[in-house]
Amino acid sequence: MLNIVLTLVFSIVMLFFMIFPAMKITEWVDQRYPLPPKLYTPFMLTMVVMLSLAVGLFLKFA
Repeated sequence: MLNIVLTLVFSIVMLFFMIFPAMKITEWVDQRYPLPPKLYTPFMLTMVVMLSLAVGLFLKFA
């Protein structure tokens, strides 16, 4: 349980730092496969959360 809490704490801090990479990834995906405007923001937010969880897991277990 403590591992999950620590991973989420690290991930919450990383949310702010992962916004710019998520915007760049979303732009890249939009250039390759055009996203509808309605899907652009949810895709970017999903990328922010996934990147921050990945970095949080790396900080916890690496």
